[in-house]
Amino acid sequence: MTQPRFASIEFAVADMGRSLRFYRDLGLAVPDGAESAPHAEIPLAPGVKLLLDTHESLASFVPDYTPSEDGGASLAFDCGDPAGVDEAYAKMVAAGHPGHLEPWDAPWGQRYAVVLDPDGNGIDFYAALPPA
Repeated sequence: MTQPRFASIEFAVADMGRSLRFYRDLGLAVPDGAESAPHAEIPLAPGVKLLLDTHESLASFVPDYTPSEDGGASLAFDCGDPAGVDEAYAKMVAAGHPGHLEPWDAPWGQRYAVVLDPDGNGIDFYAALPPA
């Protein structure tokens, strides 16, 4: 038997077009024409994808499917340096996406911030703080 390997993260989405606009605003390579599909695959890193499935699509094969009311997952993006966290957060909020946690210097040694995608999933931005 082949050992399973991590390959993707999957989010359920209420509105594919709205979700894809969010991930395009984030800078991900969203495939053209995916807005009308019930399933989309967005490359994140070599061999790793973000999978988006509409609630209707999931309900078609998951008995008793009920969408989560508050997302339920998060993605984290290393912004390289603390200023990158501030810039990423500001860009997404300026594009109309809800900020959840404004950039701050966390006690674990990172500049950290969170925005929410259209379905309430957390998108975390972080970078190591310089040594004190």
